[in-house]
Amino acid sequence: MARIREIRAMNDDQLRQQLDELNAELFNLRFQRAAYKNPSPARFGQIKKNIAQIKTILREREIEALIAETEAAAV
Repeated sequence: MARIREIRAMNDDQLRQQLDELNAELFNLRFQRAAYKNPSPARFGQIKKNIAQIKTILREREIEALIAETEAAAV
């Protein structure tokens, strides 16, 4: 996965697509673990961290948009 600067450079649609891909990969890893195929435990942590980073950036952008909207309405 990309570094945080590269993630921040993505637009919202790209972030949502990446988030969907990571969630699907996490789902597949859970199935592999349930089937005793021994996926890498470190990969679980990496995926969860990347999901958290993307969700945080999306939420930051959402809050920035709300602040800009309320400031525009107050003027």
